[in-house]
Amino acid sequence: MQQRRFGPTSVEVPVIGQGTWMLERTERKRAVSALRRGLDEGMSHIDTAEMYGSGAVEEIVGEAIARRRSRVFLASKVLPGNASRRGTLAACERSLRRLKTDWLDLYLLHWPGSLPLEDTLEAFEELRSRDLIGAFGVSNFDVADLERAVAIAGEGQIACNQVLYHLSERAIEHDVIPWCKEHRIAVVAYSPLGSGQFPSASTKGGRALQEIAAAHRATAHQVALRFLTRDEDVFAIPMTSRPEHAAENAAAVELRLTPEEVERIESAFPLGPRPVVLPTL
Repeated sequence: MQQRRFGPTSVEVPVIGQGTWMLERTERKRAVSALRRGLDEGMSHIDTAEMYGSGAVEEIVGEAIARRRSRVFLASKVLPGNASRRGTLAACERSLRRLKTDWLDLYLLHWPGSLPLEDTLEAFEELRSRDLIGAFGVSNFDVADLERAVAIAGEGQIACNQVLYHLSERAIEHDVIPWCKEHRIAVVAYSPLGSGQFPSASTKGGRALQEIAAAHRATAHQVALRFLTRDEDVFAIPMTSRPEHAAENAAAVELRLTPEEVERIESAFPLGPRPVVLPTL
């Protein structure tokens, strides 16, 4: 599995990792098997959150990574409503218990909230000083939010911004990706396969993906993941409940799209206008 340096950290992280949103809807044994297959294929970045299944998904992840913790880049997220200074510390400790681990490699604020960001970031700093987290970042932050976070925490402290990014929603290419690149902040794409709305073969975009995939003896999903991670600062965390799909996702990094193929995908899935509000799920 290809790895890249993760933002301002010194850690090398797989280009394609594993998301877990809505994984609680999958039979537990199969969910654990899918995550473990992903780990076997090199997708050692696993992302979860206290919100997912009201903590149930963190418990699934904890089971999946048992006896493999040292080989996993583990991330979780605190809900904005819990992100006071004291609330963040308590939320992190609850997540650690559910995950059955002593530390998180990455801890994120799930989206901007009404509680003071200064308090959240102070709590992150304390968690890091206690070796309960290795790095911290944010999720669903637009450029204005990022500017404020960096002004509070300082340059080189925000490890990543996790945002919605798939072929039919490329809004972050306007401003968020360029800003993050300038400030050495990793961009992590969630729902990179569209959360159940992947382009069908009957559409112009779907046909383009299928034809490019056929030329590489690959799948349309693999082409999409490779396109989305073409920028060296972008990582992707697709979720799957099937072990065979985990292996398929991991193999996407082996593709080498030509400039002409990239241009064709860009044409089939136009960037669209600059959004007024950053798209989220």
